[in-house]
Amino acid sequence: MRVTVLGAGVVGVTSAWYLATEGHEVTVIERQPGPALETSFANGGQISVSHAEPWANPAALLRILKWMGREDAPLLWRLRADAAQWAWGLRFLRECSAARTRANIGAIVRLGLASRAALRALREDLALEYDQLERGILHFYTDRREFEHALQQAALMREFGCERVPQTEAECMAIEPALEAATLPIVGGTYTAADESGDACRFTGVLAQRATARGVRFRYGEQVTGLEREDGRLVAVCLASGEKVRADATVLALGSYSPLLLRPLGVRLPVYPAKGYSATLVLPDGHARVAAPTVSLTDDGAKIVFSRLGQRLRVAGTAEFTGYDLSPNPARCAALVRRTRELFPALANVEQIEFWAGLRPATPGNVPLIGELRAAGLAGLWLNTGHGTLGWTLACGSARLLADRMAGRASELDPAPYQFC
Repeated sequence: MRVTVLGAGVVGVTSAWYLATEGHEVTVIERQPGPALETSFANGGQISVSHAEPWANPAALLRILKWMGREDAPLLWRLRADAAQWAWGLRFLRECSAARTRANIGAIVRLGLASRAALRALREDLALEYDQLERGILHFYTDRREFEHALQQAALMREFGCERVPQTEAECMAIEPALEAATLPIVGGTYTAADESGDACRFTGVLAQRATARGVRFRYGEQVTGLEREDGRLVAVCLASGEKVRADATVLALGSYSPLLLRPLGVRLPVYPAKGYSATLVLPDGHARVAAPTVSLTDDGAKIVFSRLGQRLRVAGTAEFTGYDLSPNPARCAALVRRTRELFPALANVEQIEFWAGLRPATPGNVPLIGELRAAGLAGLWLNTGHGTLGWTLACGSARLLADRMAGRASELDPAPYQFC
């Protein structure tokens, strides 16, 4: 088939790769001048199956109310005169039940395990290099109640096959000695040895090069302005230039911008942007570089992750629901640096810090949307979007599931939890 993929982030490029390996003629359309220049550019760098607990869980509402009005809150909800935000918020509340949380964790873990295995196979087959480290992910806690909650969630994840193992304070320090200097108390943690870290932007760029060599055509600097439907089927993608791109199948992988294309056609996709932040510390030679962590870390209480990417330390996290506003919030940027210095005092004098903000495409239950929109009267239009904070973690597995479904063959995963309609 002729397949058009909309978006050249990590999800779009992996989709293009797996579809090209099926023998399809693939074209990727991207508004930026290159791949991974938006949400995939400077994320937390984690392949974190262990990060499967969705924001929507039984404890979420109390936490959101507690954090309301704090500019540096881990999750900040800015109420807006935006019908899409309110509709998404109501769906979010429905996902907060214990039963829905369990179902969503199961769907995320199953896709995450398949995706992590697919990434490893792809890395080995193509000899990819992207500052990857296979040293696991350590979730650590500075609050005992948070730790006790985490132990319950870790037990649930183990039921679904994610080996997230409890750790004592001493065991946390043994896994990542850089935590010994922390000025905050570490009360315990959980460790997933099979999780990984790496630079998603670099991975996406390298894979785009390999995809190009395989025959995938990338059209950069092209703005998609609309979709054209006829007789219950997508017939064309409209570009700002006036061109109409026709294909046998089209993949919508535009992250937070995916619902904006569908709204004029009457399709209300439950995806809303959650603005995340990152600070990239360029580590100088000497003590500061040695004192920075090399195991990827998740500070669950602050909703911040730390990943070592060569000579850089990526610090990322928090979520701000404020529509499509990409302007950086100085208080939230400062909170990342402050927490880093509390945990790793030797980094206090690192001066070269690069800040970034990006829009994560969040569904109410954190489960991505993968499948055809035939039931919505858009046969031939396929979704691969809504991955929230886990786009890098779930990209390869999502792309493989998409390729299986487009080929009409059975997949190792039940596709039902990821189908929109």
